[in-house]
Amino acid sequence: MCITTLVAIGYYFGGDTDTVQNTGEAEANAPETALWVGPDQQELDTTTESGKLIAYGRDLLAHTAKYFGPKGSVRPMANGLNCQNCHLEGGTKPWGNNYGAVYSTYPRLRSRSGEVEDIYRRINDCFERSMNGEVLDTTSREVRALYAYFKWVGKEVPHGVKPPGAGLRELTFLDRPADTLRGKAIYIQKCQLCHGPEGKGQLNEDGKTYLYPPLWGEDSYTTAAGMYRLTKFAGYVYDNMPFGSTWQARQLTEEEAWDVAAFVNSRPRPVKTFSGDWPDISLKPIDAPFGPYADPFTEEQHKFGPFGPIAAFYAESRTAKKPQ
Repeated sequence: MCITTLVAIGYYFGGDTDTVQNTGEAEANAPETALWVGPDQQELDTTTESGKLIAYGRDLLAHTAKYFGPKGSVRPMANGLNCQNCHLEGGTKPWGNNYGAVYSTYPRLRSRSGEVEDIYRRINDCFERSMNGEVLDTTSREVRALYAYFKWVGKEVPHGVKPPGAGLRELTFLDRPADTLRGKAIYIQKCQLCHGPEGKGQLNEDGKTYLYPPLWGEDSYTTAAGMYRLTKFAGYVYDNMPFGSTWQARQLTEEEAWDVAAFVNSRPRPVKTFSGDWPDISLKPIDAPFGPYADPFTEEQHKFGPFGPIAAFYAESRTAKKPQ
């Protein structure tokens, strides 16, 4: 597969704008055979110590709440979500918020923190932000197992490369704000059956883990999570929701994905802030839902769009700063 260009991209893990090798404009239309898929899970040799650690990492992703949820066996400290609720099929599904580019692109400088971050920090970032949890000991067997799984999943990806189908798709911007009222109608029609009229999701019979995760309320992801950014959530919904959808068999249009994402993210959820985020505010993503900003647009527009004028503003700013 030919790598055709270097582009600045907003990653699924939280929207930094770091430059990595990318497959270019053809990525979105790549045939199924060209998209990244993880290794065959059946190939994992669980008779070795390394294989056992990888398998434990996989189980932690699929049943995170079993270990870290409100009734977790290792440390009760998170909201009951499983990593796999957002990173589908163990983080291996094309365009399913997968882990295809994790091991290949970390450590790296991230504009959100202004620091070089490794995979261990990213794991804790997700626990704090998406799971409303606490920092884990990076020397613990659990964190080492998650690291081992990410390494195994991305073992065929060259260093510095984001393969096609990794993370989330970037949708075409609407020429209007995303509409929460339209989104509510779509939610009732397409999403409510699984996630419930109040967005509370459905617990499994064990009462500890979610079959369908809560989309808002005190047990859902926080306002500091990547999914609280509209471009991320809309891209996720477009290729994966309702349940059973794939990038080849979608049930929603891009416009519907934007609107239902706006509705879900307009609902109440845990508020969490990090004072050190975006030390250079000019590098904030255009859909960062909280100010301050290095532009004249409102917080409302940054949250719901239209995003085109904001993107154009920063494109013009970068052009103006280039030496003539």
